[in-house]
Amino acid sequence: MSTVHTPAVTTGIARIGRRTKDLTKRLVPGDIAVIDHEDIDRVAAEALVEKKPAAVINAAQSISGRYPNMGPQILVDAGIIVIDIEHDTLLETIGEGHELTLDGADVRLATGDVLQGKRYTPSIVAEDLRRAREGLSEQLVKFAENTMEYMVQERDLLINGVGTPDVRTVFQDRAVLIVVRGYHYKEDLTVLQPFIRENRPIIVGVDGGADAVLDAGYRPDMIIGDMDSVSDRALRCGAELVVHAYRDGCAPGMERLAELGLDDDAVTFPASGTSEDIAMLLADDRGADVIVAVGTHGTLEEFLDKGRAGMSSTFLTRLRVGSKLVDAKGVSRLYRQRISTLQLFALVAAGLVAIIAALSVTAGGQTLIQLLGARLDDFLSWFTGLFTLQSVPASAAALLLPPRLTRPFREETHD
Repeated sequence: MSTVHTPAVTTGIARIGRRTKDLTKRLVPGDIAVIDHEDIDRVAAEALVEKKPAAVINAAQSISGRYPNMGPQILVDAGIIVIDIEHDTLLETIGEGHELTLDGADVRLATGDVLQGKRYTPSIVAEDLRRAREGLSEQLVKFAENTMEYMVQERDLLINGVGTPDVRTVFQDRAVLIVVRGYHYKEDLTVLQPFIRENRPIIVGVDGGADAVLDAGYRPDMIIGDMDSVSDRALRCGAELVVHAYRDGCAPGMERLAELGLDDDAVTFPASGTSEDIAMLLADDRGADVIVAVGTHGTLEEFLDKGRAGMSSTFLTRLRVGSKLVDAKGVSRLYRQRISTLQLFALVAAGLVAIIAALSVTAGGQTLIQLLGARLDDFLSWFTGLFTLQSVPASAAALLLPPRLTRPFREETHD
């Protein structure tokens, strides 16, 4: 088995971005991504891997030890160099578009200065994740405290739906598909094509999930979020816009819509928690029959991956929505094809043998088999005769054809 070795020295152009999801829009293969992202989560890592950078330099700890985040392992497994250089002004020091040279854990800048950092190897990642798992209990306690705090703050919204805005989109007795650009969203959207085609659900894109919907070939009916990670293309697609606002009514996302001239018809939804939560609560309060969630967060690792206390709201939201919610997470893995092409051919052949065997034991079946055999014999005789027509007289060649083709052949030779 061959082993892929990472070059001892790697060079590339630095691309700077404090927000990983914004940076990935500018990355090209071979670039060096320079980020400031504590505890790189799975979604961010998968987005980076898709762009195939040569390396990722982080101004924060890629694994802080708060919980076992899987992002660095995904990057290292993909052959991408990961180096932590904890530096408050690292992004400004490196500079956009400058060439960097990586030698082990050292980063040589265009100015000739050398920064030393921590380079992740598979063994280092494994050890850091082991230590992070030991400290997970502390995060569980904080998560429980945040859950209770959210329940007190949003009890009216959770219990009675008080505070949901009036919207144009009619959810009553309709299936609703809520798309978040999270775990396995692309694969799950592909698998859900029959469901979308047959049920024609109301499609709600949560922030960047609206772009995921467009990329999949659909148009969202509604976009909900703080509007920081959705493209202008999605905002202008004609979907109803609901801006997630702070509890005090402040809605920074409305400023962006005003710049695009889209704020007149937009509404705000002041609430704590996440945008995916208020999307579910809105659909439930407006009478949706079933809510199918794609890319949303459902496990403890995913809650902690977001790195903010508001994720505790997702747990309570799922309790509120109850049996209406169908989580499509991982459905692509559940229905992954496990039958090879050879096995399919073998299955078809076995079916044909079974049909022939069944026909052979009945009088009608035996007659049908004889007729098919006669037709096949006529065709083979005619086909074989095509290769001997040039060497025999026309009168004799006519005898090689099936009786049904004799007349057309004679008329053609006569002409």
